[in-house]
Amino acid sequence: MTGRQTLFGVELDPLTMDETVARCLAAVRDGSPLEIGVVNAAKLVNMRRDDRLAKAVSGCDLVLADGQAVVWAGRVLRAPLPERVAGIDLFLRLLAEAETSGIPVYFLGAEEEVLERMLLRVADRFPGLKVAGSRNGYFDDSEQAEIADGIARSGAQMLFLGMTSPKKEIFTAAYGTRTGASVVHGVGGSFDILAGVTKRAPESWQRLGLEWLYRALQEPRRLGRRYLTTNASFLLMTAREFVRPTPSAAASSASTASTNRSR
Repeated sequence: MTGRQTLFGVELDPLTMDETVARCLAAVRDGSPLEIGVVNAAKLVNMRRDDRLAKAVSGCDLVLADGQAVVWAGRVLRAPLPERVAGIDLFLRLLAEAETSGIPVYFLGAEEEVLERMLLRVADRFPGLKVAGSRNGYFDDSEQAEIADGIARSGAQMLFLGMTSPKKEIFTAAYGTRTGASVVHGVGGSFDILAGVTKRAPESWQRLGLEWLYRALQEPRRLGRRYLTTNASFLLMTAREFVRPTPSAAASSASTASTNRSR
């Protein structure tokens, strides 16, 4: 597939996992920045409510379908996406490629204890990986510029952000280029999974698009109601989109510019 697909007014890149990895390695090779955004059902719902999040995600160089529900919605809404490109799977593929190719990486996110546990497991799994540096994800907005400069000084060519939305998207939009990393990838709760703090759903659950349910069963009080509400909102959003598609931000901007010129 070539060109972007518009889904819920968001432009997504219809890439497979292999194609995405190839794009990332090309960015490192060419020294050109590549900021990656991933969306699942919950994030697409939240982007309707949070303009800063919507702009940060839409401004990424690649926007990928992280959730199986997004792939299914693409089929229903005639905006087909070849497959799900899960953020954690892309994360692991890039770590393997970085180890093989000697690409230095930086980890930013999670609590200090979780980060340290993850680093130990990463070192065991990818013993030849060059870790240029790491830092926990607890900092004030006023520290962002200093953190970005520290990453730049480390020489990291791949930066992985283990932070929640919208913090990681906003950091990427504001300081991704300043970090000097060729690839900037927000991996959300992947640090917790690699550290063994949370468990990822079995592959059978993933194929059925039930990762959210597996997470909710692990933390029912914190996540149960949130996931049910978000999923209901996503289904309603999909039904509305089937009747009246939302134009992409790019198309809306072009239409506005055309209207202004004709006045």
